[in-house]
Amino acid sequence: MSKQIKLFDPIITDNEIKATVKVLKSHFWASGSGSGNVKKFEESFNMYIGSQKSLAVNSGTAALHLALSLCDIKNKEVVLPSLSFVSTAHAVMYNGGKPIFADIDPVTLNIDPNSIEEKISKNTKVILPVHFGGLSCDLNSIQKLCKDNDNFLIEDAAHATGSLYNGKKIGTHGSIVCFSFHPVKNLAMPAGGALSLNGKNSQKFEKSIRSQRWCGISNRKGVDYDVSTLGWNYYMNEISAAIGLEQLKKLDERISIKKNTAKRYSDELYVEKMPFDENCSYHLFWIRVRNRKQFMNKMTYNGIETGIHYTPIHKMTFYNSKQQLPNTESVSSELVSIPIHANLTDSSVSKIIKCVNKFS
Repeated sequence: MSKQIKLFDPIITDNEIKATVKVLKSHFWASGSGSGNVKKFEESFNMYIGSQKSLAVNSGTAALHLALSLCDIKNKEVVLPSLSFVSTAHAVMYNGGKPIFADIDPVTLNIDPNSIEEKISKNTKVILPVHFGGLSCDLNSIQKLCKDNDNFLIEDAAHATGSLYNGKKIGTHGSIVCFSFHPVKNLAMPAGGALSLNGKNSQKFEKSIRSQRWCGISNRKGVDYDVSTLGWNYYMNEISAAIGLEQLKKLDERISIKKNTAKRYSDELYVEKMPFDENCSYHLFWIRVRNRKQFMNKMTYNGIETGIHYTPIHKMTFYNSKQQLPNTESVSSELVSIPIHANLTDSSVSKIIKCVNKFS
């Protein structure tokens, strides 16, 4: 059997290796204050996104936790999609909030603004949409809902580094936008995340995040410092930042390659599938198949790795929500993610298309 075609596969060049070795030899691997490569990465990422400020952390989960900590959601409701990685909901729980799950648009799999409106109550504090798969959600409608109901908007852009909405990169529209740089993401690190800040509160938020990502430490002068608030050990390390700087240089080129693959899938696959959109960064590409288990077994036998993104959060034992989300439940039972990354060859893409059309 030929080598397996991986579902996700980060591109690593000599530049990433050299950058890592340089950090190792420097003996300066991490700093909670965010100096060195971390500061350089924050500045470069912020320039790439076009936001007012970007701050690096050690994961997308940490970014969401910190973002929601700024909104005082204790005993308040946060409206979010159930079709997401569980960290989206966990971050609400970490901060004492209550997740309220809204349904999705069955075409885009993004949160449906009409369902959000139905879920908003007098106890709602935050709307937390997810840009699913890298396809941006309907931010105009969601921003209007937030304004009309005095709700705060935080975007989960874990899938959407490099995606666009209305001609501008995701990260410039909302007050707080959270990113993930997990190894399978478009911008890959061993571990990493970021928050992009915009608007009148960006300076205040920046000060809070800088302290909270480093155990609450503030007012550091030399070896002296104070702790003015509860914080967490969420700062990014120097090795991840060094790799991120190299990955960022090639990000748009790699997204372009993924878009070409997505266009082939869109044109040549017979199954129901993720829409093609030039503004999407295609962290993943999903299809719908009714005989999912059998289909995935056949793909594996033929050397093609597949995945499921995601099991709905409201169906998990910990959440066990009784909410009725018909689109989420119908779609999620058929979802399969197929390979889409910049290492795919034309022949590999052709094989994937052939096998999907044959087995679905």
